[in-house]
Amino acid sequence: MKFTIARNTFIKKLNAVQRAISSKTTIPILTGLKIKAEADQLVLTGSNTDISIETTISVNDPDAELDIEQTGDIVLTARFFSDIVKKLPDNKMLVEVSDGFQTTITSGASKFKINGLDANNFPHLPEVDSQTTITLQADVFSEMVNETVIAVSNQESRPILTGIHFTIENNKLTAVATDSHRLSQRIINLPEAVKMPEDIIIPGKSLLELSRMLDEEIDTITLQISENQALFTFDETLFYTRLLEGLYPDTSRLIPKENTTAMEFEAPELLASIERASLLSHAGRNNVVKLTINAAAKKAIITGDSPEVGNVEEVVVTKDIQGEDLEISFNPDYLKDALRSFGHTAIKMEFTSPLRPFTLVPTEDQENFIQLITPVRTF
Repeated sequence: MKFTIARNTFIKKLNAVQRAISSKTTIPILTGLKIKAEADQLVLTGSNTDISIETTISVNDPDAELDIEQTGDIVLTARFFSDIVKKLPDNKMLVEVSDGFQTTITSGASKFKINGLDANNFPHLPEVDSQTTITLQADVFSEMVNETVIAVSNQESRPILTGIHFTIENNKLTAVATDSHRLSQRIINLPEAVKMPEDIIIPGKSLLELSRMLDEEIDTITLQISENQALFTFDETLFYTRLLEGLYPDTSRLIPKENTTAMEFEAPELLASIERASLLSHAGRNNVVKLTINAAAKKAIITGDSPEVGNVEEVVVTKDIQGEDLEISFNPDYLKDALRSFGHTAIKMEFTSPLRPFTLVPTEDQENFIQLITPVRTF
């Protein structure tokens, strides 16, 4: 194998594939990057037990300046190879593999020789033979993931909750995540009718890596589903992720259908108040903040205290308060995550009782995005 390529183009593709490569795997060859030089393109592949990423660089890409003199393939230790490539002196680099899988990397006056591995021992990528392809706006899908992944569980004791649950009904794609303390649900409209399995559960960590790859240059992303794999395709890149097996809990019954108290506010203003209150709540043994609503006086107060440090009290800037008086306690970190997901939006917060979950929805799009938080019992 022998090829020359523009280093900046190669690094961009290398960075994408490296998201699927772990140095902690028990399978030594999976610490490596597979490079395959074909007649008209270079294929880079990385894989771990959860995700696999394959991306191509075409000889027709003018920015790549790719010249393939000899086809072939090799697996190189990703960490060393990546560090070498990123520190080479010139933008043009030559990669050449000789007998015994020894690989020479040349750029300017610099020449590295590193040992490679037989690419035939690299695992084959999963087969995804789905006949159904769902096309989504990349920025909308990335937003959907970022708004729901905050509620994914980090506890492996209930593996099913470490994923985001997707369903399609009436041309709407719904994503839900919950860790049993909070819930996030986002719905987006699909441009055309599609069919897919009744529901799929994709690991939150996989989707987070995927969303980080979806930059402003990528317009659309397609999704295909097989029995135990999902395949996302975009920008000459294939992103495979395993699906989680099992039944996701019925989360629809958790969302209250009515409320006794409602409060409207600007998300950044309440976020700032909660951040100040949590400065002291984090110092205490119990990370809890209290919200007291006086509906008649149209007044809401946030309090946080730590017996060791002191306390804080702040009147919340609200746009409207309706219903009954209420006093409720909660984990401020959950509320901060929820508020950040709304950005600079007007929010409606609805309560039913001090011990029942409360919800947050944007005032202008209440049907398609909801965050739910379970309060903390303090007595």
